[in-house]
Amino acid sequence: MLLTQDELQSLVQVRHRSPHQLLGMHPLGDGSGLVVRAFLPNAAKVEAVPTHEKNKPRIQLKQLDPSGLYEGVTTGAKEVYAYDLVITDYQGKVRRTRDAYSFLPTLGETDLYLFGKGDERRIYEKLGAQLRTIDGVPGTSFAVWAPNAQRVSVVGEFNGWDGRYHPMRLLGASGVWELFVPGAGQGTHYKYEIKNIHGAIVLKSDPYGFFFEAAPKNASIVWDTKKFAWTDEAWLKQRQQRNVLRSPMSIYEVHLGSWMKKSVAESFSYRELAGLLIPYVKQLGFTHVEFLPVSEHAYYPSWGYQVTGFYSPTARFGTPDDFQYLVNALHEAGIGVLVDWVPAHFPRDDWALARFDGTALYEHEDPRQGAHQDWGTLIFNYGRHEVSNFLTANALFWCDRFHIDGLRVDAVASMLYLDYSRAQGEWVPNQYGGRENLEAIEFLKKFNYLTHTEFPGVVTIAEESTAWPLVTRPPYLGGLGFSLKWNMGWMHDTLGYFGRDPIYRKHHQNDLTFAMLYHHHENFVLPLSHDEVVHGKGSLLGRMPGDDWQKFANLRGLLAYQWLFPGKPLLFMGGEFGQRAEWNANAGLDWGLLEQGPYHRGLQRFVEDLNKLYLAEPGLFESDYDPAGFYWIDCTDQNNSVLSFARQNPERTSELVVIMNLTPVPRSGYRIGLPRPGSWREVLNTDSAIYGGSNMGNLGGVTAGEVKAHNQPWSAEFTLPPLSVMVFKPAPSS
Repeated sequence: MLLTQDELQSLVQVRHRSPHQLLGMHPLGDGSGLVVRAFLPNAAKVEAVPTHEKNKPRIQLKQLDPSGLYEGVTTGAKEVYAYDLVITDYQGKVRRTRDAYSFLPTLGETDLYLFGKGDERRIYEKLGAQLRTIDGVPGTSFAVWAPNAQRVSVVGEFNGWDGRYHPMRLLGASGVWELFVPGAGQGTHYKYEIKNIHGAIVLKSDPYGFFFEAAPKNASIVWDTKKFAWTDEAWLKQRQQRNVLRSPMSIYEVHLGSWMKKSVAESFSYRELAGLLIPYVKQLGFTHVEFLPVSEHAYYPSWGYQVTGFYSPTARFGTPDDFQYLVNALHEAGIGVLVDWVPAHFPRDDWALARFDGTALYEHEDPRQGAHQDWGTLIFNYGRHEVSNFLTANALFWCDRFHIDGLRVDAVASMLYLDYSRAQGEWVPNQYGGRENLEAIEFLKKFNYLTHTEFPGVVTIAEESTAWPLVTRPPYLGGLGFSLKWNMGWMHDTLGYFGRDPIYRKHHQNDLTFAMLYHHHENFVLPLSHDEVVHGKGSLLGRMPGDDWQKFANLRGLLAYQWLFPGKPLLFMGGEFGQRAEWNANAGLDWGLLEQGPYHRGLQRFVEDLNKLYLAEPGLFESDYDPAGFYWIDCTDQNNSVLSFARQNPERTSELVVIMNLTPVPRSGYRIGLPRPGSWREVLNTDSAIYGGSNMGNLGGVTAGEVKAHNQPWSAEFTLPPLSVMVFKPAPSS
């Protein structure tokens, strides 16, 4: 089997699309023996030596071309056998290795078929860098999808970053290139050198890379994400049996790099954060943390929302094992872990996904479909099966390898609408002439279906800011299939109300009541998120009117309303103690405020007590999405800005009455209707002295008399402290 001149040149010029056909060991065409070829630039001498069978011949390879193409022939054997290459360089250094071109493909026809169909749910076990031992040889199999590339090589520390050493083979019409590299182990840095459709040579990081160099470097790193010794089996078992809609969920939103800093320039690692964050979250009583995106991102000011490594936790705080340690520790402490997940867009970095093989592979070619004008990023082509597979498998990957309990999907509205933030003529209608992105809709339905069926108990949460119907209803009912949806309308209206001077609130009471008119259309989360404390909006505390006393009173009232209103509350870090400055991702929270006077510490204590009450009272979480779980007692006293409502579970074993007085005017003898007779205890009062309030209230409780009020058969007279929210509970009968 002699090389033709064209075959020789295809190897020398590194342009053969299946180099395994010519390199490695092959039978001679006439059956008289074997030929071995190797392309080894800078090699002075090459010999093929049998690995196991010592009776097999050693084959001296001769140089066919000065570029480093070697060939050797033997008639001492006719069947291919395992062999090593013994390579001597021009400095006399000798190394021995198995030949990368002596191994069969590590992906089968079924793998490639399912990937092309968009349904290889564990594609992250096939593509990317997979540590394997083949025929007793440890190494890494590399596989990457680049259908329009002229040639792909894997380059790294193992070959001096030289693309001539390890060109990959193209597996049929799949567009997947593959190669097993013996000896490439854990921690090996690598990239793909791609000769793209235009003939340009570009270096790309691995779309399926499990670990990356810390930015601004961008090499992928071979890593085993399966070896971590998890100890959270009890947590996962109870999660699987949990009904999220009827369970408590109070969420503490965290940006890992700025929650607390080790120094001005240094952040805590994942493992260090476990020792600091977990006791704090546990003390305050939050049931879940939600991390802003932890996927690798090169541009830090994006806060993680411009992802360059979808399959890798960011290296800024440690290794994938370290992040697994943090999640495991949170689970052992009984705290759930949600992460922001960003399938809506990706950045234009030329070493990442953008124009991966010289074409718009992951994105659309037409910028009217493939580019976000607002963010300067690119939009995934959800209609391409391999792209959809990349994203759906990525969601499953975080649940599988990192035991994540929930995925909050960022910017869903930008996915649903083809004309999102676009003027007429700047977008392409769908096949029916409409503005709906039909491919994105199908992708979201599939993502939700797969996540919920393959990982029961995991929640999916939509940040969706429009009135798109049935976001949290199953696909078989025509919905998108999310578990929960952020209530952006509630957030906007509520912050607008509490930000007003109390003298004007009587004209805007509908801002607080309107949310109940649509509450049962979806399963809502009530967010006071990072988006509300950036871009000149100031902090939550800074948005409250009045002097310091009034600001803190208003903020306690805002948080009380959030926790006591139907829905799952979410609070961004710093809001729990009254961070004064707007959030700065480059600095830690101002923890020193807790030592400055009673207000900050009092607010923190209030959030702790609020969570305690929330967890103790099923009426505050079991019926969030049940119409019988909430009713207004009175929401018509606009002149005094007083509102009252009841919360209860289906069995009415937990029944609470909430009274809000949202002006700085104290009121005594204020009659409010009650659903039960007898004594009612005051179980929470935002005006208590321990929180920094004036300590006015109903310490001895009230007794409901048989005086009808507010459509209730009983009522009582209450003392309403200024700018306060109070919670009352029926006293146990003796």
